Amino acid sequence: MNTLSTDQEQHYLSFLDEVKSHIRETRIRFARTVNKELIHLYWWIGRGIAEKQEQLGWGKSVVEQLSLDLRRTFSGRAGFSAQNLWYMRQFYLEYRDDKNLQQLVGEIPWGQNLVILSRVKDSEARRYYLEATIEMGWSRNVLLHQIQSQAYERHRLSGKQHNFRRALPEHLAEQADLAMKDVYMLDMLGVAEPMLEAQLEARIVEKIKVVMLELGYGFAFIGNQYRIVANEREYFIDLLFYNRRLRALVAFELKAGRFKPEYAGKINFYLNLLDDYVREDGENPSIGIILCSERDHFEVEYALRGIDKPVGVSEYRLTRELPPELRNKLPDARELENEIRREMGAPDAPDSVK
Repeated sequence: MNTLSTDQEQHYLSFLDEVKSHIRETRIRFARTVNKELIHLYWWIGRGIAEKQEQLGWGKSVVEQLSLDLRRTFSGRAGFSAQNLWYMRQFYLEYRDDKNLQQLVGEIPWGQNLVILSRVKDSEARRYYLEATIEMGWSRNVLLHQIQSQAYERHRLSGKQHNFRRALPEHLAEQADLAMKDVYMLDMLGVAEPMLEAQLEARIVEKIKVVMLELGYGFAFIGNQYRIVANEREYFIDLLFYNRRLRALVAFELKAGRFKPEYAGKINFYLNLLDDYVREDGENPSIGIILCSERDHFEVEYALRGIDKPVGVSEYRLTRELPPELRNKLPDARELENEIRREMGAPDAPDSVK
């Protein structure tokens, strides 16, 4: 680099950034292609096992022998255990009659497919988790957390309230809608009683790693009581995150009680400050989420009508409790696991297995 002039060095660094970006994009495309081929392979094996069982009466011992022979031949290749072969069979049987879901399963890794296969029974719920995993890039742990916190049930029973479609370009509005939740489960904070906003904020910061699982993939925590100095005055944002997929700052304002219309104007003011004093070149407009314990949909709708910055209003829950209309209707994880085991001809899971 010492042999380059200042102007040449700038051109070099710019070219280096382009090369790095292209390499990363190529690696992502390559990984997606490999994943599709792997899912196709597992589908093909699962179909073969199912058909041979139907035609030739293959049982447990034959599948175990197949697993043994495959692992012996492909000794450095994971994925051919007897249990995984049964999962491949189940994978084929579950999705063979649903062409739409067949197109989605090839877009996510096998591990995430197994989580959905074993823990989600309803076809529409599976579609929701498949599409969300594709769009938001959920890891296996994040996906599992979303299922355990009934993200689909919350999505189905209530509507999100925001102005993203008015305040953001169409493609970004769709991504922001997916990134936002109507209700955030904060039961991991370990409190059941209402608390002051400062206490709630402190508990969230204390448990920030677990809280970020509830937020979903792509959120990076910047800080709490984030300080902005403007016009010789100080302003503080409760919680500030950066979302890598949205390429935007996301500000959360915590409200211990019911939503009030004036909250919309306050967060709109903060978003203007973020865009003018914090946002960097190339980043999308900052997004605000007002997080309150309850809200009136009429008040939220009218409060957001005159807001030009992208703002959403969500509720939080300190305890996990299903709505009355869903109680006794949703199978738990053990029931789903045992149902799949019975389908595979295997015994129920022992009580000690979680």
